[in-house]
Amino acid sequence: MKRLLLLGFFASIIVACNGVKKTQEAINIGDYGNAINTSIKNLAQNKSKKGNQPYILILEEAYQKNTDRELQHIAFLEKDDNPVNYEAIFNSYKNLKNIQERIQPLLPLFIMDENRSAEFEFKNYNAQLIDAKELLSEHLYDSAEELMDRAASKQDYRKAYNDFKYLNKINPGFEDTEEMIEAAYEKGIDYVKVGMFNEAQQIIPSRLEEELLNFNTYGLDELWTRYHTNPQANVQYDYDMQIAFRDIQISPEQVNEKQIIKEKQIKDGYQYAVDTNGAIVKDSLGNKIKIDKFKTVRCNFYQFTQFKAAQVAGNVSFVDLKTKQELDAYPLATEFIFEHIYANYEGDKRALDNESVALLNLAAVPFPTNEQMVYDAGEDLKARIKEILIRQRF
Repeated sequence: MKRLLLLGFFASIIVACNGVKKTQEAINIGDYGNAINTSIKNLAQNKSKKGNQPYILILEEAYQKNTDRELQHIAFLEKDDNPVNYEAIFNSYKNLKNIQERIQPLLPLFIMDENRSAEFEFKNYNAQLIDAKELLSEHLYDSAEELMDRAASKQDYRKAYNDFKYLNKINPGFEDTEEMIEAAYEKGIDYVKVGMFNEAQQIIPSRLEEELLNFNTYGLDELWTRYHTNPQANVQYDYDMQIAFRDIQISPEQVNEKQIIKEKQIKDGYQYAVDTNGAIVKDSLGNKIKIDKFKTVRCNFYQFTQFKAAQVAGNVSFVDLKTKQELDAYPLATEFIFEHIYANYEGDKRALDNESVALLNLAAVPFPTNEQMVYDAGEDLKARIKEILIRQRF
């Protein structure tokens, strides 16, 4: 037991040393962010733990080096005076402030070997952060607005939408950003009109047609695509989606009969055991020994299977209304099977197993109509159409 405890102790020391070593290596290669994160994580768990002392020194060093590098990078970008650098400047100030806010709750951090508290030179970056945010906000707004003005495709509107959304996230309420988000979104949407065509000889139930065309039930998460099953006169549609049923086959109603002869050995009373002289044999307690008697019972089992099948085939196609070219076409096929089994018998019911007896409690049922068969195939059709909608990209 002591040996196991010692092994566990030494293993924990090795793991801790490896952690410190890797964190120090992060500083040596300039990965200050990783060194800071690891140090803060360990110190937050227990800053007084002796094994965590190295992380205080690492955090002190990594913080200073990271701050110096970030400020030098900001100075370079500001000197370059290029609007494309505004986001990098803003993010650098935000990161500097964020690191300070994460270290602050840990203070004071005492270094035992040097008998001193760790030193962190904190600065207030609020003014610089606000200035950087304003410059970035104006740049984002102007760039997105210009992109919308010269937009050559819906992709341009979508990029503008993303820029306005980002702007609204970092600086809520800036000018009329929310209105611009809505405008860019409306212009970036692909509008698809949906039609259903029945070229088969069977009637598609109106209830099924309504369900297939109710796109709200498909649970689609499509930000940039709107499907209209009832086209609107004031909407300029980009694509046409056609759901076409080419063939609907429904089999005749069938009842198949199968006769099975069932036999089983069952107990049929008992008799007393006798010896070779015909005398009844008794056990050690003087009781007569009984032997079970068996007999074979027989039953004619008649199993009936009601069967009817519906097969629906067609395709879903997408057409670009600008070029009048077909973009994609997907096969659409499904099958629905109605099957009902029941049974009766002649003879000794005791010859039947439990599964067969259960069928005796069932009787023939009315066959579903052709319309119901097509409707019942609709659940699988909806699943297949949903798969197509997920796969389709405009």
